Amino acid sequence: MTLHLDPAMLARLQFAFTISFHILFPAFTIGLASWLAVVEWRWLKTCDEVYRDVYQMWVKIFAVTFGMGVVSGVVLSYQFGTNWSVFSDKVGNVIGPLLGFEVLTAFFLEASFLGIMLFGWNRVSPRMHFFATVMVAAGTLVSAFWILAANSWMQTPQGFLIGDDGLYYPTNWLAIIFNSSFPYRMIHMVTATYLTTAFAVSGVGAFYLFRKKFIPQAKIMFGMAMLMAVFVAPLQLLFGDLHGLNTFKKQPVKVAAMEGLWETQQGAPLVLFGWPDEQMETTRFAIEIPKVSSLILTHRLDGEVKGLKEWPKDRRPPVAPVFWSFRIMVGVGMMMILTGVFAFLLYWKKRLFDSPWFHGWCMLMTPAGFVAVLTGWFVTEIGRQPYLVFNSLLTADAISPVAGIHVALSLLAFIIIYGFVFGAGIYYIIRLVKKGPVAGTQTPYGGHGITHPPIVSDAVTAKGGDHV
Repeated sequence: MTLHLDPAMLARLQFAFTISFHILFPAFTIGLASWLAVVEWRWLKTCDEVYRDVYQMWVKIFAVTFGMGVVSGVVLSYQFGTNWSVFSDKVGNVIGPLLGFEVLTAFFLEASFLGIMLFGWNRVSPRMHFFATVMVAAGTLVSAFWILAANSWMQTPQGFLIGDDGLYYPTNWLAIIFNSSFPYRMIHMVTATYLTTAFAVSGVGAFYLFRKKFIPQAKIMFGMAMLMAVFVAPLQLLFGDLHGLNTFKKQPVKVAAMEGLWETQQGAPLVLFGWPDEQMETTRFAIEIPKVSSLILTHRLDGEVKGLKEWPKDRRPPVAPVFWSFRIMVGVGMMMILTGVFAFLLYWKKRLFDSPWFHGWCMLMTPAGFVAVLTGWFVTEIGRQPYLVFNSLLTADAISPVAGIHVALSLLAFIIIYGFVFGAGIYYIIRLVKKGPVAGTQTPYGGHGITHPPIVSDAVTAKGGDHV
């Protein structure tokens, strides 16, 4: 039986499962931490206790999600040693320091202020608590910086040489960190996390508005989230286009798989839908718009787009997963933009908070950001195959010398354990959402009986100056 278990494919499946599970949590917490900082700033600025109620509800959800993100992230590090030891040995001089920098900067920063953010509400001054929230938000962005730098280097490697021993040695750290795809991937991914948070928050706010519960708090959640849909969702289309142009330049075979194009063409059509057939090397039942692919990728109607046949079969990525993942990602992005358009029109008609059909739509859109992030990563990672370090290190040459049965059993164990552990965490988050924000249950900042932060105006300071 073990002869039929491919350890390389199973190791890829195991890493794909664990990282797909993991990425859901950072994609949420990066945006959520920044949004919590904005909410707390609004409370300090306006003295409106509704902002405090919203913060206290969502900081609990942040704590659970952050914890699940840390736990699921640790597993990934172990897999570098268990299933991908050859990869770790060869590129450890490059990837190791990048991951170490993340720990020394992002994790230390978050660990230093996370306790104050979660448990210091009644123990530190308003300014200190707000500063802690901002530092945690900054830590999530610094973490994204280093992880995306490492991943981008694997996509567009530069600033290194390969020694006689086959190991990768860094020669230019600035070139490694700020490699040619990193700026595009960084801004595209961070914007995706903000949209993920926005649509998750808008779904909860829409649920409350639809049920006519927690109306003041729901309006803040829903209104702030819709601002992101109105202004940021269209920007993400621009960022995605810039990222795609960079990919077309640096990884044209990935773009060919995304487009489902097999023949090199001038004036290549945009394939809206179809069924890529790798054996026949064609996209069946293709619905095409003439010349649009060339227009998007080269900004010319007669621009040349390379087809998959330009590369040997064993140097092409799996076409169907890349092709369909890309279309799901773009489709979800277009629905986000459409949501923003509807939100703007309803706000203009003064019906944003009084449209049950739109609230129902936003509830359906709650997981949209997570779907877009996952499918985007499928495009990025599957589209890099058959390489781990693009055009340099083959995936098949980076696997540990392990038996397929052992990888299969550990994958099964991960599926079962993740189902129980993270299922419980998600269930608890759902319970927090159902419970909703509870107004006026805590006396902030030292139990002095203050119901507003005493730092926002002369009038407020005059009343509570002893507590500043």
